[in-house]
Amino acid sequence: MTVILRRVNRVLLGLAGLLLLAGGGAVLAAGFDLPVPSWWPWSGPSDVLLSEADRQRWRDEGWWWPVVIAVLGLLVLLALWWLLAQFRRARLAEVLIDTGDGEGAAVRGRALEAVMEADAVAQDGVSRARIALTGRRTAPRTRVALRLEPYASPGDALTSLTTEALANARTSTGLPSLPTEARLRAVKHRARRVT
Repeated sequence: MTVILRRVNRVLLGLAGLLLLAGGGAVLAAGFDLPVPSWWPWSGPSDVLLSEADRQRWRDEGWWWPVVIAVLGLLVLLALWWLLAQFRRARLAEVLIDTGDGEGAAVRGRALEAVMEADAVAQDGVSRARIALTGRRTAPRTRVALRLEPYASPGDALTSLTTEALANARTSTGLPSLPTEARLRAVKHRARRVT
């Protein structure tokens, strides 16, 4: 469900951006005396966005321009926050564990990620590991990115990740399953010389 909401959010953001781009382009086209659609309210460089009467309507009111500037500034900040939120991937702050006594316990997400990363890096052939917990607090998911040494076998690294780091995390938290998306990448290296 969150994937669908994320896609809808990005589509709406893209549409809003296209509308703003088209509106700004049409205003610029009218300003440079280029052809614009007949229904467009500004048709040439002599037209203005706000007439003199509209601009001077609230001129004598001391509160008008500070309010306009504050509202526009707030809209810009909200738009930037929304844009940056599109690129942020939600990470779990904590994982809830059923202790069997009805109370439960919470494990910090960053701590669990750090332990899993340490277990993954301890494997033979893994030079670096990045692990992020996502999903719900009661049903976490993991995203794993492993950097492999040139001699490492991707199959062996994936098997070790599953049987060691992920199995340890699943056992220690008591989770029945821990769905994982793993991405493996080899460290760049020069070709060896054969003599």
